[in-house]
Amino acid sequence: MTHDVLTIGRISVDIYPEDIGVGLEDVSTFRKYLGGSPTNVAVAAARHGRASAVITRTGIDPFATYLHQELRKFGVDDRFVSEVEVWPTPVTFCAIRPPEDFPLYFYRTPTAPDWQIREDELDLGAIRSAGIFWSTVTGLAQEPSRQAHMAAHAARPRKELQPGQFTILDLDYRPMFWDSEQEARDAVAHVLPEVTVAIGNDKECAVAVGEGTPDEQADRLLAAGVEIAVVKLGSEGVMAATKDERVVSAPVPVETLNGLGAGDAFGGAFCHGLLAGWPLEQVLDYANASGAIVASRLSCADAMPTPDEVKSLLAERGRKVLA
Repeated sequence: MTHDVLTIGRISVDIYPEDIGVGLEDVSTFRKYLGGSPTNVAVAAARHGRASAVITRTGIDPFATYLHQELRKFGVDDRFVSEVEVWPTPVTFCAIRPPEDFPLYFYRTPTAPDWQIREDELDLGAIRSAGIFWSTVTGLAQEPSRQAHMAAHAARPRKELQPGQFTILDLDYRPMFWDSEQEARDAVAHVLPEVTVAIGNDKECAVAVGEGTPDEQADRLLAAGVEIAVVKLGSEGVMAATKDERVVSAPVPVETLNGLGAGDAFGGAFCHGLLAGWPLEQVLDYANASGAIVASRLSCADAMPTPDEVKSLLAERGRKVLA
């Protein structure tokens, strides 16, 4: 089977409070969800009708069983999800204090199963044939995951990609996982030559290619060989640049409940639009609307919107809707 979208990296059980607006110390009721950014991207892509899979690892425990069940429920191929004997499946807690305060607490020290992805267990054929291969900077933070990610990118050289294939790097820099920004910058520099699309906010782009304006950061990513540089602009929306065009998609206003899954929803929808061959501006609008919908909901994976929901929101906001 050839996958439309194949992601690699973090998976976890997300423990979210049902008590909104208070700190974790005051929460009385929680609910668990499938989590982990690249895993959520695979779920989001599947919600848009794409054949998706994730390469990751779990512990050997009931939480691992739960994650497999959830992946299958969402239509994500779990054949590349293997077990690690030593380390338990990680959990991630968050507090939900809308509209802007959503602190995350990662229980994955000193390491986690998804940082134990090994080069020798990769299905390089599946990686080469996928329409989109999606990885994150977080996957480069520890060995053996770092070497596995580098091997995966090396097995999918940019010059050998077919028309309509893309290799996407989510710049996803989380400082608690690194000894220094320079360490992360060096790791990004190693894989960037095989990347066709890079996505990040101001801080993430700064770690990858240095401080600067969004245009300057996009220019540096393009100079590194990236074909599409996507720079998130916060309240100003998102910009995408190629050597021939530069477009900005304004944000889609919603009442924010939990902003944590918005970026993953954006990613899955962005993959869908790229594979559909839409104009870049429409890809961004569709992805923005997908992220907005998830920001208005409590969970991440469970909240990923359907195409009809995205198109309905775009139509309500007077945006162009593609077939």
